[in-house]
Amino acid sequence: MSYNFNEIEAKWQKYWAENQTFRASNSPDKPKYYVLDMFPYPSGAGLHVGHPLGYIASDIYARYKRHKGFNVLHPQGYDSFGLPAEQYAIQTGQHPAVTTENNIKRYREQLDKIGFSFDWSREVRTSNPDYYKWTQWIFIQLFESWYDLEADKSRPISELKEIFTAEGNSRVKAACDDDVEEFSAEAWNAFSSEEKQEILLKYRLTYLAETEVNWCPQLGTVLANDEIVNGVSERGGYPVVRKKMTQWSMRISAFSERLLQGLDQLDWTESLKESQRNWIGKSVGAHVDFNIQNSEFRIGVFTTRPDTIFGVSFMTLAPEHDLVKKITTTQQKEEVEAYIATSAKRSERERMADVKSITGVFTGAYAEHPFTKEPIPIWIGDYVLAGYGTGAVMAVPCGDQRDYDFAKHFEIPIPNIFKNVDISEEAFSGKEGTVIANSNFLSGLEYKEALQKVILELEKTGQGYGKTNYRLRDAVFSRQRYWGEPFPVYYVNGMPQMIAAEHLPLHLPEVEKYLPTEEGEPPLGRANVWAWDTKSNQVVTNEKIDNKTVFPLELNTMPGWAGSSWYLFRYMDAQNKNEFVSKEAQKYWENVDLYIGGSEHATGHLLYSRFWTKFLHDRGHLSVEEPFKKLINQGMILGQSAFVYRLEEENVFVSKNLIGENNVQPIHADVSLVNHSDELDIEGFKKWRPEFKDAKFLTEKDGTYIVGREVEKMSKSKYNVVNPDDICEDYGADTLRMYEMFLGPLEQAKPWNTAGITGVHNFLKKLWKLYHNGEQFEVSEEKASADSLKTLHKTIKKVTEDIEEFSFNTSVSTFMICVNELSAQKCNSREVLESLAVLIAPYAPHIAEELWNKLGNSESVVTAEYPEFEEKYLVESTKNYPISFNGKMRFTMELPLDMPKDDIEKTVMADERTQKQLDGRTPRKVIVVPGKIVNIVG
Repeated sequence: MSYNFNEIEAKWQKYWAENQTFRASNSPDKPKYYVLDMFPYPSGAGLHVGHPLGYIASDIYARYKRHKGFNVLHPQGYDSFGLPAEQYAIQTGQHPAVTTENNIKRYREQLDKIGFSFDWSREVRTSNPDYYKWTQWIFIQLFESWYDLEADKSRPISELKEIFTAEGNSRVKAACDDDVEEFSAEAWNAFSSEEKQEILLKYRLTYLAETEVNWCPQLGTVLANDEIVNGVSERGGYPVVRKKMTQWSMRISAFSERLLQGLDQLDWTESLKESQRNWIGKSVGAHVDFNIQNSEFRIGVFTTRPDTIFGVSFMTLAPEHDLVKKITTTQQKEEVEAYIATSAKRSERERMADVKSITGVFTGAYAEHPFTKEPIPIWIGDYVLAGYGTGAVMAVPCGDQRDYDFAKHFEIPIPNIFKNVDISEEAFSGKEGTVIANSNFLSGLEYKEALQKVILELEKTGQGYGKTNYRLRDAVFSRQRYWGEPFPVYYVNGMPQMIAAEHLPLHLPEVEKYLPTEEGEPPLGRANVWAWDTKSNQVVTNEKIDNKTVFPLELNTMPGWAGSSWYLFRYMDAQNKNEFVSKEAQKYWENVDLYIGGSEHATGHLLYSRFWTKFLHDRGHLSVEEPFKKLINQGMILGQSAFVYRLEEENVFVSKNLIGENNVQPIHADVSLVNHSDELDIEGFKKWRPEFKDAKFLTEKDGTYIVGREVEKMSKSKYNVVNPDDICEDYGADTLRMYEMFLGPLEQAKPWNTAGITGVHNFLKKLWKLYHNGEQFEVSEEKASADSLKTLHKTIKKVTEDIEEFSFNTSVSTFMICVNELSAQKCNSREVLESLAVLIAPYAPHIAEELWNKLGNSESVVTAEYPEFEEKYLVESTKNYPISFNGKMRFTMELPLDMPKDDIEKTVMADERTQKQLDGRTPRKVIVVPGKIVNIVG
């Protein structure tokens, strides 16, 4: 019987769907294991063979855990709000919901063909109102919370109001805006309702603030730092500028230390943890205030080296710092404004990465040194960022290379405050053992002593204090897009009010176009029905706005990371209409045991999800503080791009081997037009694109055109995408699954090569043959041979170790060795083959199901217990002794391992092969090393 993989795979995929084989129960009668993939954004292009890599790995592990007796939750869904669907809507007018639905159907078809063991009954879509109802609800909880620094946790805003009413804010230690002023209980109680709201907004965990943002005019929206690549938008490659806008922000900075400390408890790679540590960016030092001469203003700076304060020779402000326009002199105004306009066109990442360009402008203003009272010139420079620290630095050129280069460039003095250190060529950044000089009361002190003393003096004079700072900034939470979660917010006299939870979800309104309005408002500004009636608690037409009972709704939508920050908990209780997750379901599933996805989410999704989980834990909604226990970043499957070579200014293409001295332009060709020998289908290429229909080709002598090859990221634009549907059709899903694992270690990038897939396919055909005698399925009930049992248990041991270590590539090799050995042994024993079917089921589930069924089992192989490894089958009872004559081995003999030394010698000497070698001679001696060798010395 031939291996008809298409028929087998269709049969078992239908069986799994009809029987809901992978549906997880919230019943705690088994130990739980929660396996999750980072859910996909459903793009119009569908999946290519690179996308399923992580899904296959997680599926193998999920299936393995089921065999091991665990109740496995392995769900899937879609991160279905996204900019691509909105851009398509702008171009075509088609509603993003229609585009998204079509794309999801395509994704689902492709995912089903690969045989994943997903529990689809728990599917979530972030764009579904039943889902984003709870995203809106979490936003409201954040709005109704503040962060108590003493208790180190989030608390209800109602408790903060009670404190203010009883004692004011003088004793409150909270994460809040910098400009909060102290007030008494009497003052609080005398404030108007709007004044109280304004003050509370400075404490809330989600708040409105004027923020420096990355604005992309072409996309008409704000972008997060991780949505910008090389100074342009990741989507479309459009210019991005920095500008100030009133935005919703999340006070993630309040959680900095907890986010940092929590990393120690996680089973994540050290490189990924380090990415988050660097992003959070903890540093210990001091806050120092510099008065500005002839001004009411002060410049606050954070420095990790307050001990170098006597080396300050200038100050630098970020171009977008609030004080720049207030302190710049009339003479310098034009130059400063021009510089600000130029720097606004560069992203923060671009500015941070550019260490070569030295630019800046003098403001004309001077600060006053806290101790010497000497004037210090104030400059602006785009190497200082408004969002990090205070957006200002006290420049100590002798101790910081960027300050040093800036001072040299603009001929600013560089005083040396380090004893016996030469700074004529470069700055000195050493700490330990450094002695401070030329520094008033700090002179002669070493770094640590000087650090403590200067902080003490700053605190005495009221000009500073010791401080721990974090690079992590509050996260901008507004996007000027249509296709995102609407904020459950309406405005009364400009102050935000929350829609009551019982009236959620607030649905996205219909709009005529998906572009910003002519007045520059976000797309929701085009909605005719986008006002909140506080009497009927429903959305009404804008014309009814009277600012008495009907009020305008928020026009921004939430960012892409909103829905993905908590989706793991929704899977636990996806149909619950009353809670985002029940306490019982969450307590049982806890959090994700294994999470697999790309490393590009290290400082975006993964950080935000950890933040929301900690917040929801603080407020009593979750029993865990971390979302993901173990995290694995899968590598990328790279494409094998094909290139044709066009002669410059001609429509003539030269075969790779004939290029020689010719100037050619390499052009991507569709890989489907190239065979395994790198030969181009010339006629197919001409028909591929209109501009090539009259192309001429300089070919090899045999008439073939050889393309160039290059390994690159797999993408549509490079025409190197391989569709998994084609692989499933030609070789089968089991072949695809095993081949992707066989390509190399899960975490590493590896090139795809369709030519190599036949080896894995042939292996599966060989596996099939083990269970068949010609066209008949045939297994023996006889006891397996010692060799076959040894092969089986050696395989069980290795494959189990590999799965536990996520070394799936070596597992596939082990299966190949196993099948080769069993084939050579002519093994067809049920004792071996039944266990082998279960063992390979996580990797090749379709063929395993078919073989398991043919073995007489009525239930799915998923229900089978995982084979137990037994050491006894690997214990050797005999030894294959090499028999040597004068040190040269002539033959081997299989002898019992426990045979005494004298008996070994007698047996070897009696063997006719020994007699033949000796040819009648008597050996001088016989050397026997039991368990190792026999050497006959003649």
